[in-house]
Amino acid sequence: MDLKFGTDGIRGPVQTEITPEVCLKIGHAAGIVLKEEGFDTVMIGKDTRVSGYMLEAALEAGFIASGVNVRLLGPIPTPGVALLTKTFRKQFGIVISASHNNFLDNGIKIFDANGVKISRDLERKIEKVLKSDLNLVETSTLGKAETFHESGARYIEFCKSTVPSGVSFNNLRIVIDCAHGACYKVSPAIFRELGAEVIEFGVQPDGFNINHECGSTHPELAQKMVVKHRADFGVTLDGDGDRVILIDKEGNILDGDDLLYILAFANPNRTGVWSGVVGTLMSNHGLEEGIKKLGYKFVRADVGDKFVSKKLTEKGWMLGGESSGHIICRDLISTGDGTIAALKVISSLLMLEKDPQEVLANYSKFPQININIPVKNKDLVNDSEIKSFIKEIEGDMTVGRVLVRPSGTENIIRVMVEASVENVAKKFAEDIAKLIKSKS
Repeated sequence: MDLKFGTDGIRGPVQTEITPEVCLKIGHAAGIVLKEEGFDTVMIGKDTRVSGYMLEAALEAGFIASGVNVRLLGPIPTPGVALLTKTFRKQFGIVISASHNNFLDNGIKIFDANGVKISRDLERKIEKVLKSDLNLVETSTLGKAETFHESGARYIEFCKSTVPSGVSFNNLRIVIDCAHGACYKVSPAIFRELGAEVIEFGVQPDGFNINHECGSTHPELAQKMVVKHRADFGVTLDGDGDRVILIDKEGNILDGDDLLYILAFANPNRTGVWSGVVGTLMSNHGLEEGIKKLGYKFVRADVGDKFVSKKLTEKGWMLGGESSGHIICRDLISTGDGTIAALKVISSLLMLEKDPQEVLANYSKFPQININIPVKNKDLVNDSEIKSFIKEIEGDMTVGRVLVRPSGTENIIRVMVEASVENVAKKFAEDIAKLIKSKS
């Protein structure tokens, strides 16, 4: 089986790629490799996709066949699995989720005992074992399975504990869109138990409606709800709960760049572990300028929260994220967590006694145009004519950036053009997209 890990684990259509047979072999291969690393138990969580129970059973069988014990967590946000793997130490975690994709896709993310996604070296070892036959361990050494019933409650209590004791949500009205995903129970409960009045939607998963015209990839729905209900904030999460986009009381959409700036602005200590912020190649140039004006260093990682996490570890810093809404607050949790990021941003604004727009007035974004082009072959990004055309555009731009890259999770080529004038960015982005479409 020639299966490769992408930027966020393994992901694809259930019908053709992430099948029960594939998951059986992944469980077996991952079990062999991670058992050699000293792990004896895997914790398996999932989102609300209809395929989740089927793939969970296949993974469970694969791990048991390799001699690894299994703890089933049920539906729980991705960062909840990361939290529990760290809490229980010598155990690793599996999340069955395709994040912000629709129900036709599913995927697998693997966390180590530190609550971070496994290294590329371990991914390569698993890929190598996947190419060999599945061989059961001796019957006497097969793994055992149990259900862990406290995962949701533990995650709720942990999230609540991240809010400073002097901060009160009692007078807040908050709209929460859980995208019919893994957060549908826990996140509304967290805000409600902190005292907020919660208006919730996207909390009726049926296996098929995850991320469908809702959640962090469609924040316009929460935007309308905030205005309609005169709420103080809107919180929009994605299907597995590791992304967040916020809405302020005026209905303004705050993306990951905005949230990173607010958190950096609110932090009074800008030395040591707080001396720098990590963004990605997609982070707006205006964010970089704004962060530096606050007195921080700013570095860019490759696109993908695992690369942000890796860069934070290398630098020894605490704060990083992506414009898509992956925000990593390493002082609180080891991976991107949409709910915790929302709690920290709202808490920071309450302590500052400022509205988001007051803080964001201190930096300006460059106009940025993003176009996603469905393709059959993502290797088109290496086409000589396309690369030459991009280089020509970069030569024409006095101020700006061009980024054309294959998606690590979908059959899409992503085009981003940033310029000092929006019409310029739009024209160049559309020109690149047109060329790619003509070749796809």
